[in-house]
Amino acid sequence: MLQVVQAYDRAPISEVPTDDEAALERKLAAAQKAFKDRDNWLKPHQRIAILRKLAGLLEGKRDHLAMQIAREGGKPLPDAIVEANRAIDGVHNAADELRNLAGREIPMGLSAAADGRWAFTTKEPIGIVAAISAFNHPLNLIVHQVAPAIATGCPVIVKPAGTTPLSCIEFVKLVHEAGLPEPWCQSFIPAETALAEKLATDPRIAFLSFIGSAKVGWHLHSKLAHGARSALEHGGVAPAIVDKSADLDAIIEPMVKGGFYHAGQVCVSTQRIYVHEAIADDFTERLIARVKTLRTGDPTLKDTEVGPLIVPKEADRVSSWIEEAVKGGAKLATGGKRLSETTLEPAVLIDPSPEARISREEVFGPVVNIYRYRDLDDAIARANSLPVSFQSSIFAQDIDVALRAANRLEASAVMVNDPTTFRTDWMPFAGRRVSGYGIGGIPYTMRDMTQEKMILLKRR
Repeated sequence: MLQVVQAYDRAPISEVPTDDEAALERKLAAAQKAFKDRDNWLKPHQRIAILRKLAGLLEGKRDHLAMQIAREGGKPLPDAIVEANRAIDGVHNAADELRNLAGREIPMGLSAAADGRWAFTTKEPIGIVAAISAFNHPLNLIVHQVAPAIATGCPVIVKPAGTTPLSCIEFVKLVHEAGLPEPWCQSFIPAETALAEKLATDPRIAFLSFIGSAKVGWHLHSKLAHGARSALEHGGVAPAIVDKSADLDAIIEPMVKGGFYHAGQVCVSTQRIYVHEAIADDFTERLIARVKTLRTGDPTLKDTEVGPLIVPKEADRVSSWIEEAVKGGAKLATGGKRLSETTLEPAVLIDPSPEARISREEVFGPVVNIYRYRDLDDAIARANSLPVSFQSSIFAQDIDVALRAANRLEASAVMVNDPTTFRTDWMPFAGRRVSGYGIGGIPYTMRDMTQEKMILLKRR
């Protein structure tokens, strides 16, 4: 049995039965049998109807799901409500996208050899999907992995994070209640970590959707069966540049949200802030003042803004990184105090060494770093200096500065006057270099979960 506890106070919530190797084999065999039975594949209109019903079922349990997210994952309740709403919208998004998922005509007759022929492509489901998810969005990440599979007609086996399995288990039950036969969507709670790798690398798996650490993701990617596709979503050390033309009255709130949303446990959380020296003192003073007012504590309370880290050892790690940075010359301007086993005061560090871990690696905790710069290109070079690359921001009212930074920042997305954490579920979302592989976002995942087949007709 897997013990599930509240992230904030470690109080028990539930015990969840786990799956052994025999259970994994049963689930893979059931998925394979369903996929091979082509005559009984669900038609697009049937899949749309299931997704629409699923969205309605989720809407009916919105408040319950939000509280569950807050309890098992530690996300403050106001943000958990937003996550539940996004999950509902994401299911609708997958259904809507089926109207646009189609093949195309391939021109023939362009040479004498191709004359008298007509060719077109169709979209087919790629096969069985293995979805390995993360704790920080325990419902919406599952939707991002499972809803596209349902929409495209791929059987999916989804493994949630061991710390946050409840939202996934409940979601899969609702999928079945909405009318999808069980073999087409199954949850997998492994008794041993090695079984997750066994799922991902099984030769029957056609597509791996992985959200988690780069170390694990690239390891699994290297072991995939020949021909299998993958989408990997890792993390970054997201940079934001604040130009001297930035409107300080407008940017402090989004900057704080970017750095401290879900206690910084987001793959695009703002971590490195490069501020022009002409406004650095004013910006820093304003940011620190706002961070000091953040309400930190029990995520199930309606007014909490920053909750806990997922487990005590993560709080230990973040504390040690802050301590290392201070010893290396950084100034701890505010925060960093341990409030509970899993909860830290939101912290602001000024000028940590470029060699400090907190400057080089993803902290995944409630800490932001402030660095001064004089020359924009120098700030861009420093922002681009790490092997990770995901989303970034430029805050500026000067359009030339904004466009120069947007053009030169090494990122899959550059937000102008918005935090690095901005996302809608229908936009492309991807890490570059070490930060990931493939493109996320529900429409993009649906395209990855299909493959084109060309059909050619020859006239007599």
